[in-house]
Amino acid sequence: MDHSRFNLSRWALEHQPLTRYLLVVLLLGGLLAFFQLGQDEDPPFTFRVMVVQAFWPGATAEQIAVQVTDKIERQLQEVPYADKIRSFSKPGETTVIFQLKDTSPAKETAQIWYTVRKKIGDIQQTLPAGVRGPFFNDEFGDVYGTIYALSADGFNYKELREYADLVRQELLRVPSVAKVSLIGLQDEKVYIEFNQARFAQLGLDINAIADQISQQNNLTGSGVLVTPTDNLQVRLSGQFASVEDLENLVLRGPNGIANIRLGDIAHVYRGYVDPTQQRMRFNGKDVIGLGISMQKGGDIIELGKNLRAAFERLRGQLPVGIEMDQVQDQPQAVQRSVGEFVRVLIEAVVIVLAVSFVSLGLHTRPLRLDVRPGLVVALTIPLVLAVTFLFMNIFGIGLHKISLGALIVALGLLVDDAIIAVEMMVRKLEEGFSKMEAATFAYTSTAMPMLTGTLITAAGFLPVGLARSTVGEYTFAIFAVTALALVLSWLAAVYFTPYLGYLLLKTRGAGAGEAHEVFDTPFYARFRRLVDWCVAWRKLVIAITLVAFGLGLYAFKFVEKQFFPDSSRPELMVELWMPEGTSFAQMETEAKRFEQRIGKDRDVASLTTFVGTGAPRFYLPLDQIFPQSNVAQVIVMPASTEVRDALRRRVIHLLDAEFPYLRGRVKLLPNGPPVAYPVQFRVIGPDAAGVRRLADQVKAEMRANPNTVGVNDNWNENVKMLRLEIDQDKARALGVTTQAIARVTQTVLSGVPVGQYRDGDKLIEILMRTPRNERDAISDLNNMLVPTNTGRVVPLTQVARVTLRSEPGVVWRENRDFGVTVQADVVDGIQGPTVTAQINPKLDALRAQLPPGYRITVAGAEEESGKAGASIAAQLPLCIFIIFTLLMLQLHSFSRAAMVFLTGPLGLIGAAATLLLLRAPMGFVAQLGITALLGMIIRNSVILVDQIEQDIRAGVPQWTAIVEAAVRRFRPIILTAAAAVLAMIPLSRSMFWGPMAVAIMGGLIIATVLTLLFLPALYAAWFRVRRPEDGPGSVAV
Repeated sequence: MDHSRFNLSRWALEHQPLTRYLLVVLLLGGLLAFFQLGQDEDPPFTFRVMVVQAFWPGATAEQIAVQVTDKIERQLQEVPYADKIRSFSKPGETTVIFQLKDTSPAKETAQIWYTVRKKIGDIQQTLPAGVRGPFFNDEFGDVYGTIYALSADGFNYKELREYADLVRQELLRVPSVAKVSLIGLQDEKVYIEFNQARFAQLGLDINAIADQISQQNNLTGSGVLVTPTDNLQVRLSGQFASVEDLENLVLRGPNGIANIRLGDIAHVYRGYVDPTQQRMRFNGKDVIGLGISMQKGGDIIELGKNLRAAFERLRGQLPVGIEMDQVQDQPQAVQRSVGEFVRVLIEAVVIVLAVSFVSLGLHTRPLRLDVRPGLVVALTIPLVLAVTFLFMNIFGIGLHKISLGALIVALGLLVDDAIIAVEMMVRKLEEGFSKMEAATFAYTSTAMPMLTGTLITAAGFLPVGLARSTVGEYTFAIFAVTALALVLSWLAAVYFTPYLGYLLLKTRGAGAGEAHEVFDTPFYARFRRLVDWCVAWRKLVIAITLVAFGLGLYAFKFVEKQFFPDSSRPELMVELWMPEGTSFAQMETEAKRFEQRIGKDRDVASLTTFVGTGAPRFYLPLDQIFPQSNVAQVIVMPASTEVRDALRRRVIHLLDAEFPYLRGRVKLLPNGPPVAYPVQFRVIGPDAAGVRRLADQVKAEMRANPNTVGVNDNWNENVKMLRLEIDQDKARALGVTTQAIARVTQTVLSGVPVGQYRDGDKLIEILMRTPRNERDAISDLNNMLVPTNTGRVVPLTQVARVTLRSEPGVVWRENRDFGVTVQADVVDGIQGPTVTAQINPKLDALRAQLPPGYRITVAGAEEESGKAGASIAAQLPLCIFIIFTLLMLQLHSFSRAAMVFLTGPLGLIGAAATLLLLRAPMGFVAQLGITALLGMIIRNSVILVDQIEQDIRAGVPQWTAIVEAAVRRFRPIILTAAAAVLAMIPLSRSMFWGPMAVAIMGGLIIATVLTLLFLPALYAAWFRVRRPEDGPGSVAV
C-alpha cells in the first residue's frame, strides 16, 4: 500500500487524542449553537416595495390619475432598479405601489428609498394646489406576528385609547420588540356644527366665520425682546386650551350686528372621525389592536416567552372592564411548526439509522445482525448535524421552514459518504485487512470520488443559492444548509468515520482473505447475470431507456402546475366585498351580520374583523388589502387545524346561500411571495375606456371556463356621483363663484378644516360642518345656501342643477399605462397555473385584434412562477459548467464526463411518474427537487464509472470491469439511495415540502436502477466494449 501520499484517514488514526478532542468539541459546540439559533416561521427576505400616497380633495379618480399619479410615476421610472409601478387612483386620493427588480441588491434598498423621497420631493411644487403629500411607507413588509385586542366595557373610547397607549409603552420595553402599532384607531376631531338657515338669518358668512376661527388659533412667532441682560420671548394668549375656549370665542357680526358667541350659534364638541374610515373587531366587540413586530435577527420563540410574561402582567394591571385578548400568536405558530419539523427530522433520522443497521449489519450465512457498522454511521449523523448547526449559527441562518426542510433533505444525503466508507471498511475487513489497512484503503479508493460526488450533489442545489429573485432569496437556505451538510459529511466520512470504525468494527476471524466471497452469493450471481445481459443487449436497453425518458417528459404535461402550496396554518381569511362606493356603515353592517352567523359554528374559536381595510401583515406572505370603505376581512380561527377544511367549505356555503350580494372569498394562508389571486390576466393600454372594454371580454372568456370561481377585476364598478351643473351666466350675475360653491358644499357635507386644537402632544383637527340631519339626503343639496360677493346668500338651485351620474371609482395603472387586472379563484382540486394554461390560448384570438399600444399578459401566480423559474434557469449554465468541471477533474476524460453527465436527466422519468401517481403538483419547490436530482444521480454515476476505470487500470478486461464494478458498487449505491429515498417519507406529508420529496423519491428510485443497469450498457456502447473471447458467449451484442 502506498504510504507516500497524504491519507487523512490514516492521519486521524495516528493522532487519535486530537481526533477525540475535535469530536467532543464539535459535538458540544454544535449542541450549544442549536440552542442559539434564531427561530421564525419563514426565512427573512427583503420586501422591495414602497407605497407612496397623496390626497387631493375634490378631484375625480381620472383627474388625480393624470394630474398627480402620472407625475409621481414619471419620477419613479428614473429610480435605479425600478421594476413595476402600479397605482390606483380614487376620488380624492392616489396610492402608488413601487416595486424594485428582484435583482436589486438587498443592502441598497434603504438608499433607493431615499432616492425615491428625493426625486418625488423635487416635483412637489409642480403638483396641483390643495394636494396633501406625497407620503411614503417603506415599511410595507413589516410583520406584526403578535396582535393583541383591547376592548372596553363601561369605558368610553377616549379612555380605552389612553390605556392602549399605556400598554403600548410597556410592550415597547420587552426585549426584541422593534415596533408596536395601534390598529383600528379612530382619529379625534373637534366639530363645529351649525345650522345653515340660522347663519343666513343672522347674515353670517360661513367662509368668514371659518377664517376668524383659524386666525384666532393660529400659532405664529411674536418676536423676541432683547434687553442688555436677557432675551425675552413674547408669547400671545388666545389659543384654544379647551373645547370651552372654542365655544366662548366671540365672532364679529356683519353690518353692525353685535358680536356673537360661537357656542350660541353652533354645537361645538369633541368626537371622532365621521364617517368612520376603518375599525377592528374581535369576537363581536369593537377593539383597539396592538400589532408587535420583532427586531431583525431576533428569536421569535424567545420573544413569545417575553410577550406572554408581559401579557399576563398587563392583564392583571388593567382595571375591571378593560379586556386584553391575544388575536395572533406567531411565536406559538412557529413553535408548533418547528416542533413538527423536528419530529419529522427525528423520524427521518430513525429511518436512516434503520437502513444503516440493517443494510450494513445483516448477514444471511448464518442469519444475524451486526450492529457495529450501523452504529458507526449512526454516530456520524449527530456529528454532522452538530457541525452544520455550528456553521448555520456563524452564517446567521436560523431555524425556519426552509432551513429545517433542507436539513431533512440533506439527512438522506449526508450519510451517503459515511455508508460508502463503512461499507468499504467492512468489506476489506472481511477480506482479511487490518483495521488500519481497511480505513486507509477506504480513503485511498473512495475519498476523491466521494468528494467529487458530494460537490456535484451540492452543485445541484447551486441554482437556488444563486437565483437573483425574491423566491431565490426566500429559498436560499435550501442551498446553504444542504451544501454545508454535504461538505461536512464528506469531512466526517474521511476523518471521523474511520476513527469510529477503528474503535467499533471487528476484524474477521479464521477464513479471512477470500477477497470475493461476499459477492459470490446467489443474489449477486443473479444480479451479475442481469448486468451482463444489459451490457450484451446494450442497444435494446438504451432504446428502452430513451423511450421511457421521452414518456417521462411527455407525462409532465399532465402534472398539475403550482407556484407555492398553501400554508398548513389554521386561519381562514374571509374577504367581503361590496360594490365600489359603498359606505363604511353599510359594509360594517354586513360584516357584523356575517360575524353573527359564522360565530355560531361549533368549530370557530375566534373571529377578528377588519372593516374598511384588510388585516395587518401578521404573516410574512400575506397579501395586503389597501384601505377602502367597501371591504372587510375576517380572520376565522378554527378550533383546530383538523377542522379547518370542513369549516372552510361551510363558510363558502354560507356566503353563497345568505350573502349572494357580497363578493366573498375564503382563502388559506399562502406560502412564498404573496399573490392576490391564483388566476390573473392583465389588460394594459393607453386609454381607460379601452382597457375596460377589453377586460370585459377577458372576463367573459374566464367565466366560460368551468374551473374558475368569482371572476372580477380590480377596477370594480363605477360609483354614483352628484354633478352640479352650474349656470355660469346666472352665477356671474348674482356674484357667485365656483370656488364659493365648492367651499360651501365641502363645509356643509364633509366639513372644512378651520384649525387645530392642541391637547398635549396631540394635534386634533377642527372641522366646521352642518348637523347630520342637514346632510344625509340629496334634497339637502337643493336647500344649500351659497354666499355672493355682496354678502347675501342665494339657494344653490338658483345657480346650479343637481344630477345623478356615475364615474370610475378606482383607476389602476401599470407603468404609466392604464391597466385592469382580471382575476378569479379556482374550484377545489385544481391549481391556478393549470387553469391559467387552459384560458391563455383562448385569449390569442382577442390578442390578434388588439389595437396598437394594448396588450393582454399573464399575471398572478403564473407570472411570479415564471419569474422564479427564470431566475433558477439563469443559473443552470453555471451549475452545468461546475458539474462538468468536477467530472473532468475526477475522470480526466471528456467523453467519460459527457457520458456520466447524460445520466443526470434520467431522474425525470421517476419524478414524473410519482408526481402523477400521487397527484402531487409541479410547483417551484418540486422544481428545486428535480434540479437537485441532477447532482444526486451524477454522484452515483461518477462513483460507478470511477470504479470501472480503477479496475481497467488494474488490468481487468473492460467487459469484466463493467460488470464487476456494477456488482461491487451495488450495495453502496443502493444503500445511499435507500437512505435518501426513505428519509423523504416523513417529509412527503408536508404541504410545503411534499411535492419536492415525492419528486426526489421517484426520480432517485428509477435513476438508481438505471445507474446500475443502463449506465453499464451505455458505457459499453460509448466505448464499443466487446465481450472477451474466453467469456460466456451465449449472448450476442
